[in-house]
Amino acid sequence: MSTAFQVKKRVKIARLCIAGTHSGCGKTTVSLGIMAALVRRGYTVQPFKVGPDFIDPGHHRRVTGRDSHNLDGWIIDLEHNRQIFARYGHDAHVSVVEGVMGLFDGSSGSDEAGSTVQMAKWLDLPVILVIDARAMARSAAAVALGFSRFDPDLSLKGIIFNRVGSKGHAQVIEDAVRSSTELPVFGCLPDNKGLEIPSRHLGLVTDEDFRAYEDQIERLGRWAENNLDFDQLLGLLERTKGQGSEFYSPDSHQKHSPEVKIGIARDKAFCFYYPENLRLLEEAGAKLIPFSPLHSRHPPEEINGLILGGGYPELHCETLSQNRQLLAEIREFGLSGRPIYSECGGFMFLTKEIQDLEGHIFSMAGIFPMRAKMGGRLRALGYREVITQKESILGAKGTKIRGHEFHYSRIYNMEPNPECIYTMTDRKAGFQAEEGFVQNRVLGSYVHLHWGSNPEVAKNFVDYCRRYGQ
Repeated sequence: MSTAFQVKKRVKIARLCIAGTHSGCGKTTVSLGIMAALVRRGYTVQPFKVGPDFIDPGHHRRVTGRDSHNLDGWIIDLEHNRQIFARYGHDAHVSVVEGVMGLFDGSSGSDEAGSTVQMAKWLDLPVILVIDARAMARSAAAVALGFSRFDPDLSLKGIIFNRVGSKGHAQVIEDAVRSSTELPVFGCLPDNKGLEIPSRHLGLVTDEDFRAYEDQIERLGRWAENNLDFDQLLGLLERTKGQGSEFYSPDSHQKHSPEVKIGIARDKAFCFYYPENLRLLEEAGAKLIPFSPLHSRHPPEEINGLILGGGYPELHCETLSQNRQLLAEIREFGLSGRPIYSECGGFMFLTKEIQDLEGHIFSMAGIFPMRAKMGGRLRALGYREVITQKESILGAKGTKIRGHEFHYSRIYNMEPNPECIYTMTDRKAGFQAEEGFVQNRVLGSYVHLHWGSNPEVAKNFVDYCRRYGQ
């Protein structure tokens, strides 16, 4: 389902997609380096991320100073992706899109759904391919040649070699590419582990937890500028301004009134939000009031609803459990019939307790009578489609929404037959499960829903808060 989008003007957006041969080739570091270098040169850079990831967009925001927005060909339809790209990029000098996984990897092995190549075609993006050159010489040219010929409809404009060992190594792989393909080489980036962002169990450390950022941004920009042909790169960007123009209208939507006050958890423990979801809520009449479950002693005053997003509550269990006044007030808020929407980490926060990897058990809000127990291996990963089986804070029975699931914890000590309102399937409908736990007007789930897949959901939630949040 797509929102109506009134045509006012057509905008021309300089654009670039940074793709990789595979996950772990360094495309996030390369993307951040290019963004940082462009910002250093005075460009306004609008970042985007292909796929449902929350962490990379946070690093994009830190480097560019602008929220990074998710683009996804499986979760969101073609028109809504184009609207997102135009809405947020119309006032920037250049939009830089970081790809997901490998260039051709998506939700299927038989088609391009959910892949970087699909998004590049939808948005007319020129693509630069990042190749990890470690332990390769002439074979690097074979990789470049294979990627350039795999899909003739792809606008692949050049190569960046990453993790290059020396100037001699760079010369060998550049000679190999020039002798076998017509693809330009935009540069060879030397291996520099000091620029890589450290990882933990859900991926890279979030920007909120990465302390070395100001110096990191400076070094990322210099690394890119010193080793890439920026004249060639800027020439490519200039040539993209006249292609793939999108419609944008800053006045196409008006907020509903009166404003409905909704508290939203925002801190190191709760930091996973799709910015498009928040925009849709505000457009529907919500006034989002941030608070910190780590530090706030009370929820915001006079709110009509609460949103608790994902994040890392398992890393902050002791602090969260000691904030007893807040836990009690959130529990009372939900059990009194006022609306709360929670997903993944926020859902864990509303359970009776969280058990960490060391086996320590910490009391939480206790709206859902169950325990979230952390494990050492991934419990769920992949796209999800949910259909509600009864009316809820998301809308009428039969409301369909898409999203993504990714977590290491699982639920224990549930009461028999807990009420669930989701019928949940994966991208191929290969499995079906019941999920979406409900207590009164509190909804908790592990699934990160992208409300851009059904913009009516934001309106429904705000309406519920308006009706039942007093």
